[in-house]
Amino acid sequence: MSQRLRRIAATALTLVLGLTAALAVAPAAHADAARDGEWWLKSSGITKAWEVSKGAGVTVAVIDTGIDTSHPDLLGAVTGGKDISGAGIPDGSKPLGTLPEHGTLVATLLAGRGNNSAAIAEAKADAEAQKNAYERAVASAKEADEDPPPAPEPIEIPKPAAGPDGMLGVAPEANLLSLSLWMGTENPAGISVEEQVPAAVKWAVDNGAKVINISLGSTQPDWPTSWDTAFKYAEDKDVVIVAAAGNRAGGMKQVGAPATIPGVLTVAGIDRQGKASVDSSTEGISIGVAAPADPLVGGLPGGGYADWSGTSGAAPLVAGVAAMIRSKYPEMKAPQVINRILATARDAGKPGVDNLYGHGILDAHAALTADVPQVEANPMNTITEWIRVHRRGAQVNAGPTEAPGISTEKSDIKPIAAPAPLPPSDGSGFLPPLLVLGFGGLLLLTMLGGTLHYTRTRRRLAIAESTKSAPVSALKLGDRTGRKDIFDELPESGENS
Repeated sequence: MSQRLRRIAATALTLVLGLTAALAVAPAAHADAARDGEWWLKSSGITKAWEVSKGAGVTVAVIDTGIDTSHPDLLGAVTGGKDISGAGIPDGSKPLGTLPEHGTLVATLLAGRGNNSAAIAEAKADAEAQKNAYERAVASAKEADEDPPPAPEPIEIPKPAAGPDGMLGVAPEANLLSLSLWMGTENPAGISVEEQVPAAVKWAVDNGAKVINISLGSTQPDWPTSWDTAFKYAEDKDVVIVAAAGNRAGGMKQVGAPATIPGVLTVAGIDRQGKASVDSSTEGISIGVAAPADPLVGGLPGGGYADWSGTSGAAPLVAGVAAMIRSKYPEMKAPQVINRILATARDAGKPGVDNLYGHGILDAHAALTADVPQVEANPMNTITEWIRVHRRGAQVNAGPTEAPGISTEKSDIKPIAAPAPLPPSDGSGFLPPLLVLGFGGLLLLTMLGGTLHYTRTRRRLAIAESTKSAPVSALKLGDRTGRKDIFDELPESGENS
């Protein structure tokens, strides 16, 4: 390790492993390969659910690192947004932070439209061939002292549009709002994540979001008091909030906030065999449903694609289903939307609700079509009642909602031990630093332990370089003797792998 990194590491020896992404160069991924890799569309009943709804007319806010709205699969999908970090551009479309790809990966899974790049390429090739053939014909006519042939009808080049290539999200007709946060290192604008999250939630609600996706999490189950008001505001305004549970890879063994906040629909992750993913999911009593998390594919800023994994990807699959339900049943209230997803989930693990799968595995078609009885309250409980019970004396408006529930502090579910985390790869992984929150937890992108196989070597080199130059030395970290030095696997100065 370089001397510079050792000096930085001296201030961060005790960081719990947070935002992790092992990078590896892979053969160039194409749009058709991305579509072929979306195995969850069939296994989760999404393809069949499209016969009923595709999320038209519903706005979903993505609170993340910003969405690259120029990605061909997101053409027309992002209808608004805001930079909450103060370090981006006003509409939230500039990817930010240590892992700026994250927001675009999430967005393409949720509401990708696909693209017609193959049709455009074919038309351009035909036009070029026609041009060359005509030029040869004109030259031949000139040599033969003949009149040139008439010019052929020009071949029309299609405009970029939705199509059969690239990523098709769960709710391909839903609209997205991009709320960009600064994650991973110290925010150059000076706004803490503790402040950014509630501001993003409130802005999303005020700007028409009926579903909010938060693929971020912390290593602690508690959250700042300042978040109470924002999440209660969303609850009072009938907004469904979906959050990722987090991932065991990297040391997370329990669900962390905001996924522990009552009323939030928390999503765990499964692999292709339908089993709780050892790396890409954690456990906890607040888990509501499980969805595919390993392996996944998603869109990158600049138009590329990557393989990845984590509950960061499972959450937008569920958020997309919530959008489809709200499109099909526009008068349905948020607690009923959440209940349809939970009540129709396919049971997994031990019978009934458990700490790994929650109510079971997502079934999009059943969630849209099954006969589900009405419930009196949100089955994921309510932040309003939690505030009333647990924030006595705090300055939080905890007025009653129409159907208050119970606190998630109480549970009769027997805890299930999580499998031991797998050791990190000795390959080309790197462990970017985290931003420490004022309330004592570490907020991170919940793509923990996930794998990104980038389509371009230069992408990998650029991220490694940005990691080496991150201003980690400015962080104020508590002492946790014995923790792993997260810089051990960072690239050495001057190394490219």
